[in-house]
Amino acid sequence: VQLQASGGGLVQAGGSLRLSCAASGRTFSSYVMGWFRQSPGKEREFVAAITRRSGSLQYADSVKGRFTIIRDNAKNTVHLQMNSLKPEDTAVYYCAADRFSSGIYSSSSEYEYWGQGTLVTVSS
Repeated sequence: VQLQASGGGLVQAGGSLRLSCAASGRTFSSYVMGWFRQSPGKEREFVAAITRRSGSLQYADSVKGRFTIIRDNAKNTVHLQMNSLKPEDTAVYYCAADRFSSGIYSSSSEYEYWGQGTLVTVSS
């Protein structure tokens, strides 16, 4: 599967952005989908994940209550709605796909496929 992330940009603190990840192929619904982010000088960190039929959602503590992950299997897309953005949310955001999930959705090593990343910058 190929992933294409989009929707990043510059936003003021308190604002909102909606990231999108479009997937190629006919088996999108077979993948657990996740969002990760990486800031300069930091390791890539888990943001959110959603299981194949949206039965389970998982979020990093730092984004709970502010971010929402949504998928549309009919359109092969997954979105990350980001509200109440903070300067510390500034990062390159990556979508990822996990075909053979062991259930540890927050581990980047679980994911076989990655998008190219989209930059989110939150100004104070």
